[in-house]
Amino acid sequence: MTGRTRVYVAGHRGLVGGALVRALERQGASELLLARRAELDLVDRAAVARWFEAHRPQQVYLAAAKVGGILANATAPVAFLGENLRIALNVIEAARAYGVERLLFLGSSCIYPREAPQPMTERALLSGPLEPTNEAYAIAKIAGIKLCESYNREYGTDFRSVMPTNLYGPGDNFDPDGSHVIPGLMRRVHEAKLANAASVTIWGSGRPRREFLHVDDLAQACLHVMALPRETHAAATEPMCSHLNVGTGEDLTIAELARLIADTVGYPGRLEFDTGKPDGAPRKLLDVSKLSALGWRARIGLRDGLRETYAWYVGQAERVRGAA
Repeated sequence: MTGRTRVYVAGHRGLVGGALVRALERQGASELLLARRAELDLVDRAAVARWFEAHRPQQVYLAAAKVGGILANATAPVAFLGENLRIALNVIEAARAYGVERLLFLGSSCIYPREAPQPMTERALLSGPLEPTNEAYAIAKIAGIKLCESYNREYGTDFRSVMPTNLYGPGDNFDPDGSHVIPGLMRRVHEAKLANAASVTIWGSGRPRREFLHVDDLAQACLHVMALPRETHAAATEPMCSHLNVGTGEDLTIAELARLIADTVGYPGRLEFDTGKPDGAPRKLLDVSKLSALGWRARIGLRDGLRETYAWYVGQAERVRGAA
C-alpha cells in the first residue's frame, strides 16, 4: 500500500480506539476516517453499508464494542452478546462488500476457556467452557474471529484478529458500575484517600492472577500486525486459529495489583477483600510467543503505566470539578 492509506477506526472514542488514533496520527501515513455513534450506528446494518460505500476505507481497525466489568456483564448479557455480534457482522460484511484491503478485529482474552492451561496459547480457543461471568461478551468475540477466518476462506479477504489481555491506560472508563479492574480499583482507592477512609473493600479474594497491558502498547501491536506482509502473517498463524495474542507475558494477583494502585495513589489505609463476591477466572495469562517471534514486545511497565493512568484520571476529575 502506497501513499496515504484511508483508515477507518471503528470505536475511536473508546479506550482502544483512542489509542489507535494517537498511534496512527504519530505514524502520519494515514488519512483517518472517524465517525461518532450519532453519525454511524454500527448496530444498523444498512447505515454501515451506506457509510462504507461513501467513504471506501482501505484499512479497518474494528475496536468498537460494548464493554464492561464483571457486574455489567453479569446483569446485561443480552446487550453484550447481541450488540457485539451485530457490530462484528455489519462491519466485517461491509469491509468485504466495499473492497477493504485489510481489517483487524480486536477481541479479548476472555475468549479462552475458564480452565485453559496457563499461559493460554491461541490454540486454546474453543477447547473448554468459558468463564460464566463474561460468557456473552466472549461468545460475540469468538464469533468475530470466526467471521474473519470464514471470510478469508470463502472470499480471499485479508482480515486478521488480535486478542489483547486486560487493558488499562488514559481514556479508560472509571464509572463505578461499568469499569474494569484497574480503573475501578483506582477510583475507589482515590476516593478513599480523599475521604481519609481507614480501609477500602475489594471484590473477591484477591487471589486470581491477571495480566495487564497498557493500551498504547496494544495500539503499537495492532499497527505492527496490520503492517505484516500477508505471507508473513499467514505463516505465523494457522488456517483455523488465525488470531494472535497480545500481552506482556507476566501476571500478578489482584491483591498485589491493589497494593500497587494504593502506592500509586498514595493511600495508606487497609485493603480488605470481600470473599462473598465473585473472583472470575482463577488465572488469565496469555502466551505471547507468536507475536514476539514476529518482532513485537510490550514496552510500558505496569508501575509506570499506572502512574500515567492515575495522572490522567486526576486531571479529568479536576476538569469536571472546574466545569461544574
